Amino acid sequence: MSKGEETKTKILQQAAELFNQQGYAGSSISDIMRVTGLQKGGIYNHFKNKDELALQAFQFAVSSVSQHTKAVLRNKRHAIERLLGIIDVFRSFVDNPPIKGGCPLLNTAVESDDTHPALRELAQQAMNSWRHLICLIINKGIDQGEIRPDVDADQLATIIIATLEGAMMMSKLYGDTIHIERAANHLNEYIKTHL
Repeated sequence: MSKGEETKTKILQQAAELFNQQGYAGSSISDIMRVTGLQKGGIYNHFKNKDELALQAFQFAVSSVSQHTKAVLRNKRHAIERLLGIIDVFRSFVDNPPIKGGCPLLNTAVESDDTHPALRELAQQAMNSWRHLICLIINKGIDQGEIRPDVDADQLATIIIATLEGAMMMSKLYGDTIHIERAANHLNEYIKTHL
């Protein structure tokens, strides 16, 4: 990795954490300069403007989460094991997030829904990838006889994601992991006994 690529990656990581904690609208170029230790020119040498940085920082954050999830799923073959793995990964994000500030998808989806169409579109794409992964695991499990054939993959993906994201929001709001623990325990029990 060249020095320029190294600097760009450092900017993306630090900006991703800043945006994830303070929001895109709540982060100024001065804030970005402060966390990166770079002057405006050093940042704009790599990005045309704050919008471009925000979009790439979000993609960086989502990629970090995705890599973490893929690493956990790599050794799990059975569909039920893989679904439980996804839940455990998400549960771990409350205390040990790959990007500081919680789930970048949740944070960005909430912030960008009416204010930043390009960021909203990226958040939708990231959500589509997550939904697709869960549906793929369920449908493969159905094909292999590991999951009941009457399970609606898309419906279950929505329930898993909405439950985890809602519990993440509550845990962050109250500063108490009990909410993600309850949600994860409920989903684990449901998956083990109803699929």
